[in-house]
Amino acid sequence: MTTPITTALLAPDKFKGTLGAAEVVEALARGIRDTAPAVELLACPIADGGDGTVDAALAAGAKERTSLITGPTGESRSARWALSDGLAVVELAEAVGLRALPGDELAPRAASTRGLGELILAAVAAGARSVMVGLGGSSSTDAGAGLLQGLGGRLLTAAGEDIAAGVDGLATLASVDLAPALEALEGIELIAASDVTNPLLGDDGATAVYGPQKGIPSEDIAVVDAVLGAAAEILDPAHACRDAAGAGAAGGTGFALFLLGAAQRSGADAVFELAGVESLLARADVAVTGEGKLDAQTLQGKGPAEIARRAHDLGLPVAAVAGAITLSEDELHEAGITRAWDLTSRAGSVEKAIADPARWLVEVGRDLGTWLVDAPQQEHAAARDGSGAAGR
Repeated sequence: MTTPITTALLAPDKFKGTLGAAEVVEALARGIRDTAPAVELLACPIADGGDGTVDAALAAGAKERTSLITGPTGESRSARWALSDGLAVVELAEAVGLRALPGDELAPRAASTRGLGELILAAVAAGARSVMVGLGGSSSTDAGAGLLQGLGGRLLTAAGEDIAAGVDGLATLASVDLAPALEALEGIELIAASDVTNPLLGDDGATAVYGPQKGIPSEDIAVVDAVLGAAAEILDPAHACRDAAGAGAAGGTGFALFLLGAAQRSGADAVFELAGVESLLARADVAVTGEGKLDAQTLQGKGPAEIARRAHDLGLPVAAVAGAITLSEDELHEAGITRAWDLTSRAGSVEKAIADPARWLVEVGRDLGTWLVDAPQQEHAAARDGSGAAGR
């Protein structure tokens, strides 16, 4: 006979476009408490370096800070970041990402990462000795040129003037002086948190893979990639950074961070360490994770898959909740997921699920609570011996 479930770890990622990870935790917890009030709930919203990284740091106890910076298309905007014991967590998506674009209007040629550099400077001025930069959700493909400028680097045209923002400005780059940026970061540990392994250039590079989602038309992909290639020859003549895994992250912002000496870390690993996932899993009898869509991309090292892997390695059953699920039961099982629920089938349509995700998460939470209390003991035991089956 197995030990009853007394403690559940709630560790979902965001449901992109609808609810943040902390909101998902809150809605699930409401439902679980209705049907399993005796089960202790450990809240641990997660992220993988993209949207929600700052929220995950705040949920782990970091203090929220805000700074006024330059938005992706030149407007002033306030951006949140987190500070804890000398470690600052800043998020590209929060500062200059797609969700920071005014009116949600894409600006593929003009969007810049300057505000991210300004945010890093603000964190250093506030006393940070380490800065973790969450990469993901970017709106620009400027190879991090704006970031370098925001930190004080001089990126100049042939006439000796500062290049303009975005890809069009990068096309005029003739010379560079990164000394001011490097001096501003002297003694600072810089961490590029991302699970993207793309190089800067080529068929697997920043432009070809991620340019279309930022509004770059297919006929301009080769042109923009050539602009980044020419700029890389000036910024990185020894080719020390442009071909590195992760240089293509966030429109090439990974490349700029590498030029500044940043170390790359898995976004999920970095956030999990910050949130104390290992110690929380050690206290739990079951893990609950999820995200907006459980699909093939989930299995490529994204946060929910990593939670499931770590929990399964500890012999814990894993429940997953998503807006939609395209993985088969065999694929869920192979990922270590014991049971899975989706909001779309509960709501009756994708549109209804998106319109009121909190409502459906509460309902799923009630089912989760019932499962935690009443599911056959062998179903929990199956996760420990690897014979469990996923269901919806």
